[in-house]
Amino acid sequence: MFSYDVQDFILRLDSAVQAHLAWSRRVLRCAVLHTSPGEDVLAEDAHCRCLFGEWFRQNRESFDAIDAVAAQRLDDQHRQMHDAVRSICSSILKGAVGDAVTLDAFEQTQADVIADLALFKTQYLAHSSRLDALTGLPLRYGLEDEFKRCHAHAMRRGEQLTVVLFDVDHFKLVNDVHGHAVGDLALQHIARLLTGHCRAGEPLYRFGGEEFLALMQTADHQGAPMATERLLQALRDSPLCLPDGHELCLRASAGLAEVGIEESMADVVGRADRALYAAKAAGRNTWRFATDTH
Repeated sequence: MFSYDVQDFILRLDSAVQAHLAWSRRVLRCAVLHTSPGEDVLAEDAHCRCLFGEWFRQNRESFDAIDAVAAQRLDDQHRQMHDAVRSICSSILKGAVGDAVTLDAFEQTQADVIADLALFKTQYLAHSSRLDALTGLPLRYGLEDEFKRCHAHAMRRGEQLTVVLFDVDHFKLVNDVHGHAVGDLALQHIARLLTGHCRAGEPLYRFGGEEFLALMQTADHQGAPMATERLLQALRDSPLCLPDGHELCLRASAGLAEVGIEESMADVVGRADRALYAAKAAGRNTWRFATDTH
């Protein structure tokens, strides 16, 4: 099941395909009946006036994030398609005969636009399937590659990479007492807090039901523990506001494990998990560093 945002994005893409296929019908009616196809076709900025053009501009960052080169190509082709159809219809309304070159340009750019919209739909669905629909965080798919990338980057810079596992304390009790709807709100709240307090470039994943995993890259051995404590304190300072106006205090525990030079992701996550259990055994609402060697 995809989130509402994903479904809306796909619906917009599908609508754009249908709308631009309809251009052929509007050109045909103009050619046969000599009726205006509408100001949204004849205006110089027609590519900005159509529903897709306006939505595309508002969501350009999303398209660029998927494929910036294809997004620019789609932008250019969409404008060229509008230019061609405006030229064709303007000539017809003036009683002139349209030219084959412009018609060919319209047909080709229309086909290119529809092909790129289909491409973005496929890429967006593939990307979204790797995201958690509830929190918007990436799931563990691709974590191995991200771990290797961060590890290599840290090694080059002489920095320390640390895996941090967060687990929401007594989350089952939250669901049992307040219901799963509030439990979902709690996970979204925690995901926002963690995302807001992680530094730019520090990947954060929803690792399990109520578990989150962060890859922290710091200049020294003290950086990750200090950052983790700040995250836990941010959670202490920010209760969840419930729909009925009450506040729900949430807490989490964390386990940290520094990544060894030749250590695999599975090994370091295992050590972080053991450290997390140690934090819970110590009373929860705290963090522990892995003491076993890597």
